[in-house]
Amino acid sequence: MTILFTSDTHFGDHRTINISKRPFADVAAMDAAMVANWNAAVAPDDEVWHLGDVARRGDAVAGLLARLNGRKQLLRGNNDPAATLAAVGWASVQDYAEITVDGHLLVLCHYPFRSGNGQHRRAINLHGHSHGRMKPMLRQYDVGVDVRGFAPVTLAALLAAPRRPADG
Repeated sequence: MTILFTSDTHFGDHRTINISKRPFADVAAMDAAMVANWNAAVAPDDEVWHLGDVARRGDAVAGLLARLNGRKQLLRGNNDPAATLAAVGWASVQDYAEITVDGHLLVLCHYPFRSGNGQHRRAINLHGHSHGRMKPMLRQYDVGVDVRGFAPVTLAALLAAPRRPADG
């Protein structure tokens, strides 16, 4: 089982194409690409932590989750309505989580932390929300699709990749 991370998919949200300058002609093309990319990166027995802002319409989330590989954990984002949280298909729904992956303490939340638990002990903050527009900070990574090839990413890939401004 592999553990992956993603955020800010905003499935079905035409506004995100313009606001985040996504390279898609329309919502149908964006959603199809993100479902295909997700399923190419995630095996059925993998675990995906979605760090919020899943979809424009909460009532569409259960059907969407059924099409996506993996066991899905949700950390609520600012654009996740009650229907998204209640959708069938989430293994868990919470606001914040701390997990250990490959010996690294990960502090997970939709929002980036400028300071947080374990920071002085080399904890890593994974977040979304910023769509790649945050100033870089040591041991903090934006896992949003806009900066991660529109697909979930592993911790190993985050740590191995050259640092970019979007890594925040």
